[in-house]
Formats: sequence, structure tokens, C-alpha cells
Amino acid sequence: MSNNEKTEDQSGTKAASIVPASLSESRPQTGDGMKRAAAKQQIEKFYYQLTDGCGRENCENAHCASSPTFILRDQERNILALKAVELFRNKAQLCEVQPSKVARAAEPAQASSSSQGASPCEPSTSACTTPVKPVVSFMKPSSSSSSLSEKSASMASVQYLTEEKIKELVDECEGSKSWSKFIRLIGSTFNNPESLSISFLMQPEGSGQTKPSKDTKSKKFDEDKDVDEKEDFIDIQSKHKNNQTAIEQLNLSEDDVSVDIASVRRAFDALMNIPDLPFIPALTNALTYLAKGVHIDLKFSPLILKQNPQLLNVFVIVMELPCLSSPEFIERAFPDFCKALCKLPLSGQCKLAKVWAKFGADWVRERVQSLHQLITVRIVNNEGRWGRGYHINDDADIASATKVLKILYYASIYGGERDSEKTIAEEKAINDDDENLQDMLQLQGAVGHSEPKELRQQKEDPYAQQLNAYSIDCRKPLVPYDEFINELLNEYLDVETDYKYKDDTDDTKISFMNHNYILTTASKFTLMYFDNRVRMFNERRSSILQTIVHGLPPIPFLRLQVRRDHLIDDALVALEMTAMDNPQDLKKQLFIEFDGEQGLDEGGVSKEFFQLVIEEIFNIDFGMFVYNEEQNVFWFNPTSFENDGQFTLIGIMLGLAIYNSTIVDVHFPAVVYRKLMGKKGTFEDLKEVDTTLAKSLQELMDYTEDDIDEVFMQTFQIGYKDVFGSSLTHDLKENGNQINVTQENKKEFVNLYADFILNKSIQKQFRAFKRGFQMVVNESPLKTLFKPEEIELLVCGSKEFDFSALEQATEYDAGFTADHRTIKHFWEVVHEFSDDQKRKLLQFTTGTDKVPVGGLSKLKLIIARNGPDSERLPTAHTCFNVLLLPDYTTKEKLQERLIKAISYSKGFGML
Repeated sequence: MSNNEKTEDQSGTKAASIVPASLSESRPQTGDGMKRAAAKQQIEKFYYQLTDGCGRENCENAHCASSPTFILRDQERNILALKAVELFRNKAQLCEVQPSKVARAAEPAQASSSSQGASPCEPSTSACTTPVKPVVSFMKPSSSSSSLSEKSASMASVQYLTEEKIKELVDECEGSKSWSKFIRLIGSTFNNPESLSISFLMQPEGSGQTKPSKDTKSKKFDEDKDVDEKEDFIDIQSKHKNNQTAIEQLNLSEDDVSVDIASVRRAFDALMNIPDLPFIPALTNALTYLAKGVHIDLKFSPLILKQNPQLLNVFVIVMELPCLSSPEFIERAFPDFCKALCKLPLSGQCKLAKVWAKFGADWVRERVQSLHQLITVRIVNNEGRWGRGYHINDDADIASATKVLKILYYASIYGGERDSEKTIAEEKAINDDDENLQDMLQLQGAVGHSEPKELRQQKEDPYAQQLNAYSIDCRKPLVPYDEFINELLNEYLDVETDYKYKDDTDDTKISFMNHNYILTTASKFTLMYFDNRVRMFNERRSSILQTIVHGLPPIPFLRLQVRRDHLIDDALVALEMTAMDNPQDLKKQLFIEFDGEQGLDEGGVSKEFFQLVIEEIFNIDFGMFVYNEEQNVFWFNPTSFENDGQFTLIGIMLGLAIYNSTIVDVHFPAVVYRKLMGKKGTFEDLKEVDTTLAKSLQELMDYTEDDIDEVFMQTFQIGYKDVFGSSLTHDLKENGNQINVTQENKKEFVNLYADFILNKSIQKQFRAFKRGFQMVVNESPLKTLFKPEEIELLVCGSKEFDFSALEQATEYDAGFTADHRTIKHFWEVVHEFSDDQKRKLLQFTTGTDKVPVGGLSKLKLIIARNGPDSERLPTAHTCFNVLLLPDYTTKEKLQERLIKAISYSKGFGML
């Protein structure tokens, strides 16, 4: 071997550039559409030749990037694309060895000599001909009149890998101290989807096909040998049929692939133990070409997976590579591979999710981390571009990695601990009844105003539908949900741009709102804020149109005028009239007026309104809720005397708070938000409502002795007390007082007990409450964007009370700066405040003492100079989070004035 050849082999370029036969060459060529497709493929050949080259170091084609005389090396991609069209029109010379899917493998006669009409890029040796195995074609047989010799030669040239072959070749190369043969094998196999799809196949037990025969291993194609072409072709076809029969004998389920995963992993472990990993460049090049070829095939031939399901083997094998996170792979092959994977039809992606779900939490987590690394590298490498007319939504590599992350996300859910099918079916029946009643009330309320408006229903994720795996049904996925979030992506995310893209059908753009598993709660909250504001604007516009068309009085806002001393009566009566008259008015922007006060509601008045209403509604004297001091939570009173309408109005109030982006002081256990999302409360949720009862039932579950009935003396009849302290009983089963709890039925008892406390005992009250809540948010993306625990965060706010973060995020106006003497005094005083005083300061400046979603860093506080030193107290515009602070000369005076202002502030007036 010459030095040039040796260098070429060790680099892996030659091996990687031996590209497989076109997967689409057998596609029927009929009609103008096919002619255009063929022309497009030819142009793509020229384009790849101009951008990537053919892989030959000394290519003589001046229009090939691999040629030393190539003059377009520094040109932009758009110019190269135009040049590709020009070369196609001029029928310029095209290298046969291409990094695209349409290049044909060299025929034996061509491979033997480069002197008989060969192209400048054609390899001059057939040294990498390797043992043969029957090929599995991805497409239906071609109708073209190619000879049997061409077909048999093409089939005979297909490489494949097995664990035994890799180990034998590794031993051979270690002995010869030359890895060129091994590099050629890796390159020529991993760049060919046909080869890779039939590598590492499982074999039935006792099958004689576990390993290729010795004769087959030693067989090489002899172009000078006079053979009967027809018999040779029939023999290969026979082997292909036997291979297919062997796969069928495996009795694979719909959720399995024919790859021997254990064998793949052992083989790859052997690869990674090779010193200095000399095959990495060849592997990277080969996978780049493989991905581009498969990507084009899937793009132009959507039925390819149906014709050959073994194409999935390619993706399964590549995702097993231990070098997924290596810099070379992240920069080159992995992005192209993700693009190809995203082109799989939904059924194929969902099957991969089912397969990967079986590999366990550690496997899924490692691939999630690799994809996050790819996304992070792309963001960092293009840091200067973001926000200047180019957004992360426009980056194809980030988009494809995010979409692959979605497959792993659902694999994590599919393989996690999900609710039973029986429970899900029961919940669906209840939710369907509630939705039907909701629709009926919506239509009844709209009568007399205009034609009933069709509600906008949020679309279900097609992955969830196909897999029947929803995040709401999975408490413990394989990988925790927060590990799918990419913090850096959220930092660079332009929420307004992302919202614009949410209905865009362009594959080159992505809306992360439709892939919200990668977003933080704060980003999703902002997206929902945009959505709610758009809806409010539409309702306002609809009101104006109704005025013009039907002559109805203009009602652009949901305006509530209330008296402070009759707050509950005024608010609930106004909301009840609106809900009965036209429920759609609840989706208008809320506008609060306190009787006798001059405050103009730009958000701050609404904040105080909600706070005052919540304080009164949850007063235990009303008897609608009971308070658990140990858990510091409110729960529905199962024996309340209030009618359903009162609970409906409270549900409306909570829905309005979320819809108008207002944080309220509601102390509900987390199970309430699960139930609002359509789930039932279970024993696992009981500890949030009644810790003492949950512990007692857990002790019952943990007891394993046979005398359980004597120790606990418990029957299926339970007792509880009403709001007045009177004792009541309830049979969990018919004649429950006669059924003792035993080891055999204790689990049933615990589940029935929890179901009674969390569901059945409060069914009437909670359904009314949920109905009111849904009147406001039934068209909102709330359910699709957020998990129950995140909804609790939306309602109650964050628990991170970090005033240092608030100081960093605060802006200054009217002469104040961060270095001003008064500002320094202000923050010194604030940091010395107690937690109670800090909450009062938040209440004074923003209208609520709750921390917004994402922490105090998300609160844009503005401190403005309000004149020179004086005796005036600080004031605030709570609607705009503006604190007006006089320029006090001393820290002591500032402290005294500020404490007095936050301690005795109530009501609104005009300054």
C-alpha cells in the first residue's frame, strides 16, 4: 500500500465516501412530477458536490469541493445553490461518488479499473469488497430493464456487521498493527442504510443462520469469472427470502425491532476499547452521508417505512453509539441524523418511543443529555446572531434536536408509572359528562345575543394520542420532567416570535410552545399571557362588531363595580349575572372599580380586588371550606349548606385570576389542581389533605401479620364529622359494617377510603367549582402547557423570596441610578426588613405580596425620583410596579417614611 493510500484509509475519508446505491432508484418514473423530482435530485447532487465534495483528496473535477483547484470554496451557500442549478443546465461533469442518497455504488467492472471512462472521483480499487449478505431493499423492485448481473452485483456488494465480525477484525487489525481494513468496513457499512438495517439482526434459537457460513465469509466477487448471472441472482434472492423467514420466526411484537440490542452494545464496547479510536473520522463521515441520504429518501418517499420496517433498525443502532456526545459527532453527524429521524412518519417515531422506553431511565437520560448538548452548542456558537432578525426558532439543527427530544419525552412517559386503564377510563367518562354540560351552559348563556360562537378546542398532541400516553397520567416518568428543560434555550427564547410560529406549518421553523417540555414554567406562563391577551383583544373586537351589526350596547371589558363593605355580594352577583347572560363575556379583560375611589384599573386594582375577595371567601365562618391547620390548606366542606352556584362562582373567580395573570393567596392542596385537570384523587394524594389519616392508612397497608382484623378492628364502614362536629358514617361497600378489613382486602379498603374523602364526598361541590373554572379557561392552553403542580405555581406564585434578585432586576428613572445615595440607602433598609415587612413592600409596590412565576427576578420594579427631600411618604403605581421615592437625605428618614407607607396603605386615589 502506498503512503497516499495509507493516509487516505486511516483518515476514513475513502471508506466514508463509498456511498450506497440510491434507495429511490427503483421509484417508478412516471409523469411530469417524477421528472421534476429527478431534476431536483440531480441538482442536489451538484449542490452536495459543491459543498461537501466527493471525498477524494485529489479529485480532478474543478466543480467539486474535494478538488485542489476548486475556486468556490469561500462562497456562501446561496451562491453554491445557484451554481448547482447552472451546472445542471449545462450538463456539467458530476462525480459518481456522492455524499447524497442518490449516488450509485460502483459496479465491479468499474471498480477494477479507473482507466476506462471512470469519473475523476471514482475509486481505483475494489479492495473493500467484503463478505456478502442478502440485501433488504428499502423500495419495491424497480420496473426498469436493468440486467440480472447489475442486480446481483448490487445485492452482493452490501456490507453488514455482526458482533463476531467486529471482534474478529479487531483482533486481526491489532495483530497487523494496521486499522485500514477495519476503517473501510466501518465507513462502507455506516454510510449505507441497507447495510446498517440488516446488521446485528436477531436470529431464532437453533437457527443455522446465526453466523454466515465459512464459505460465505471467504467469498469475493470475481469480475473475470464466467458465472451464470440468472442462477447467481436467484441464489441471492433465495438467501434474502431465508433471511426474511428467519426474522418472521422471531415472533416480534409491534413494539419490537429485529436488532439484537445486547449484541450491538457488546460490539460497540469493543469498538470503544480500541486505542486512540482511529475509526471515529470514518464513522463521523459515514453517518453524515447516511443521514443526508435517509433524510432525502424519507422526504420524497413517505411510504418507505411501510415497505421496509427494518429501516427503523438504522436509527436504533445509531442511537446506541457511545460517542453521541463527542465533539466531532455533535458538530457534524448528529444534527443531520436528527433531521433524518424527524422525517420518519408518526407511526415510526412512536414505535421508536416504545422501543426506547424498554431501555430504562439511564439510557433515556443519556440521550436526553446528548440532545441538550447539541442544542446548547448551537446556541453558544451562534450567540451573536440571536435577536437580530434570526431566532432560535429558525435554526434547523435546534428544531430537529428538539423534535427528537420529544420522542424521548414520550418514551419516558410510556415507560414510566402510569395510571391504570380502568382509572383513565373512569376519568374520561366523568370529564366527557362535564364537557357536555359545559357546552350546553355555554350555548344557553349565548341565546339572545348573537349566534353561538364555536369554542376553540386545544389540539391534543398526536404523539400522546398514538401512544395513549399522556403526561397527566404519569406521575413518575423514567426521567423527571424537569430534565427535559433547556435553561439556555429559555434565556434566548423570544416569546413573541415563538407565539407567532405556533400555527406555522413550515418545517424549517419551530414553535417551542408546541414542544413545551423543553420550556420553563416562566416561559410557558409568558406564552399563555400572550394567548390570553390575544383572546381578550378578539373579544373586544367582537363586542364592537356586535354593536355595529346587532345594535347591542358595547361591552368591551368585564367591568365589575364593587363596594368595599359589600365586596362579596357585589362581586358574586355581578359574576352570576354575567355567567347566566353570556359566559363568553368572562373571557374579556377584567376591569375593577371600587365605589367612591378614583383608581384606574391597569392591573393593580384587580390585584387588590382578588386578594380581598379570596380572604373573605375562604373565611371558615362561611362554611364552604374546612381548614386543616396541620397542612395549612383548605378543603371542600362535604356537608356545606351553600348551593352549587356559590361554588361555581368561586371557580369562576379562580379562573379569572389565572386568565388575568393575577397571583392570589389560595391555599389548596395540589390534588385540587390535578382534579381540575381531569384526574381523580388517589391514596397518594391523601397526605396533602389529611396527614394523620394518610399515616394511619399507610400503617394498615404496612402491617403483614394475620391478626390484622383483631389489631385494627376496622370494617368497611367509616366515620367522619360535619362542620358542626356531629358524627356521621358511610359504608364504603354495601353492608360495609359487616365486612372486616383483612390482608386480602386491605388495599381495596384504603383505595375506597381515599376515593370517598377526595372524590365522592365532595363530588357535588367540586363539579360546580370545576364548572365555573372551565367557563373561563376552557379555550386557554392551560391544560396543554402546564402540569398540575405548575398550575399551583400560577395561582399561588413562587416560594423563592430572593430580594437580591429583585435588586438586580430593578430599573431606575427620573434621576435615580443604581449608584445614587438614596437608592443605596433604600436597598440597605430593605435587606434589613423582616419577611413580613418585605411582603408588605411587595404589596405596596405591586398590589400583591406574592412572588411571580420564575421568582423576583421576573418582577420589573421601577424606582423613580419623586422630587427632593420632603416629608411626603413614598407612593406607588401598582398597575405598573412603579415606586415613587422622594430623595431623602438620610437613611434613617427613608426607613421611617418607607415603613409608615407600607404599613398604612389601603385604597386608591389620583396623585
